[in-house]
This record gives sequence, structure tokens and C-alpha cells, in this order.
Amino acid sequence: MDIRPEQEPILLEMIHAAAYRDNTLGLPKVCPQENVTMIDQSIIYTFPNSHYDPSRMVLAGVGVEHEALVECAQKHFVEKKPIWVQDNSLVLPGRRDIDRSLAQYTGGMVKVEKDLSDVSLGPNPMPELAHIVLGLESGSHQHEDFVALCVLSMMMGGGGSFSAGGPGKGMYTRLYTNALNRYHWMHNATAYNHAYADSGVFCIHAASHPSQLRELVDVITREFVAMAGIIEDSELARAKKQLQSMLLMNLESRPVVFEDIGRQVLATGKRKRTEEFIDKIRSITAEDIQRVASRMLKTKPSVAALGDLRKLPEYQSIESALSSADGKLPRRGRFSVFH
Repeated sequence: MDIRPEQEPILLEMIHAAAYRDNTLGLPKVCPQENVTMIDQSIIYTFPNSHYDPSRMVLAGVGVEHEALVECAQKHFVEKKPIWVQDNSLVLPGRRDIDRSLAQYTGGMVKVEKDLSDVSLGPNPMPELAHIVLGLESGSHQHEDFVALCVLSMMMGGGGSFSAGGPGKGMYTRLYTNALNRYHWMHNATAYNHAYADSGVFCIHAASHPSQLRELVDVITREFVAMAGIIEDSELARAKKQLQSMLLMNLESRPVVFEDIGRQVLATGKRKRTEEFIDKIRSITAEDIQRVASRMLKTKPSVAALGDLRKLPEYQSIESALSSADGKLPRRGRFSVFH
């Protein structure tokens, strides 16, 4: 993964490590390089033995008769035992209970100095970039404000400066109109909301040349603070329509329906009807968006930074900017970096 030109997978790991330091969601999803040589057959078999428990599994089907699916489940999941149950010598000795720890949001900074001056994507060289991901605690996918967070994410939107626009490109979103279209040196700025069973993190990933990194962080912090300010009726209505449209178009695909069934049943024990989500999106108001944004701004920021970071502001400067009225970074400050 370290030699891939795309930095997003690394940054995804880093922002979770910053948001949930040394616990649950903050633990590495991609195997650390130093652990690869330690993995043997017993570890591979012990993992499903510890985690693939019936209480954590859902068998979903789309376009298949219910009786046929039940018959397959009986044959392959009940009558036929997994190989690690048939042969106990395959797994490591000792009982391992399933870890049901709840995610503990911590906030903080994770930064990695990396030379990105010679990254190529096929025959076309990529510009030298410094990447920053700034996040705040949002909420779980079962939180009462989850739909409002989805609308907020759509309203912020964003993308890459190289995009020519077009349907679904989000040319009217805040990160396009207030950031990418205003600052020529910004390479990309995109909002995401990562929601889980017990927590969530709302973040913006942005990139620019390393010489503009401080200005980049300044722009992003201002956009975070502005989320709790005035929201135009037109931009809210557009974000809601875009979210409803995306939901309906995605559910035209059978693989997406299949995944939707599995995820919803696994998370809540049932599947909600599409109309229920459409109605919830329709009912979101500007006050809902302002409320969830204000709540997020009271949490400690999470920062992931990758590349040439000599111009990166200190953590406390970013924290102060997010708590200020205008979202601007302090001009001067003597802070120690928390990382």
C-alpha cells in the first residue's frame, strides 16, 4: 500500500488512528508491515474462530427464493461445521471471547513525513502534494442526527480541482464554491462522514502543494466553523434532493440492495423501507444542520497529515481556530504539538 500513488487508504487509517487513539476503530485495518512475517496458519484460522460468530453474521439474498436460501443456510452453516471447529489443532489454544468494546473518541494528531515529490500515476506524474484530513466526532449510524449528518456531508460535498463538473460532481457544494473555485492552489477538498455502530467521525480531506499547507488548513477550519452559521434555503434544498436522488439510484442496483439488506439487519435487526429514509431527509431543517455542526465543533479535532509537513500548523492552533468565531488560525502562538 505504501508504494501506491493514491494516498487515500493511508489517510483513512491515519484519521481513525487520530480519532480513536489505540482503541477499537483506531486500530490498524491494514496489517502493519512488521506483523506480516508473524502471521501463520494458526493465526489465520483463529481469527474467524474468534470473530465469525452466528450473532455477528447475516445471510442476505436478493432475487432468490426464501426457501432455497434457508436450505442453503441449513446445509452450509448448520450441518457443515467450519474446518477450524472440526480440527481444534488448527487454532491457537485458549478461549477468546469476542471483543465487544465500545469506541472511545479521543481526538489528536497523527502525522507522517513522506516524500511525495516523485509520485506517478501511469505515464502522468502527479503534482507534489501535502495532504490533510481534519475530523470531528459526529455520531453512530443509529444516532438521531445521522440523517442530518448525511445531508450536511452532501451540502459540503467537494471533489478535485481537475474535475470538469457535470451531473453528480457537486459543483454547487460549499467546498467547490468556497474553496476549490476560490483558491487555485487547492488540488482537492472532499467531505466524508464515517459512521459506525457506536461512534462516527465527520472529516474533510484536502490537498495542496506543501508550500500552501498552512493556508489550506486555514480554509478548511473556516469551512468547519461556517457549517454552524447561516445556511441558505437553496443549498439545503439542493443537498437534500441530491441525497434522495443518490439513495434511489443506488438502490436500482441489486448488489447495492443486497449489501443494504445485510448491513441494516446486522446493525438494527431489521430493514427500513426506502420511503422512511426519503421522508427523514425531507424533514431536515437548517436548524438541524446548525445543531449537529455546533455539537461537533465542541469535540476535540482529529488531524491526519501526510507529505512535506514543514508548513503544518500546530495541533493547538487548529483546535483554537475551530473554537473561534471566524475559524481562522492564530497568527502567532507558542504551542507544543500533540502527536
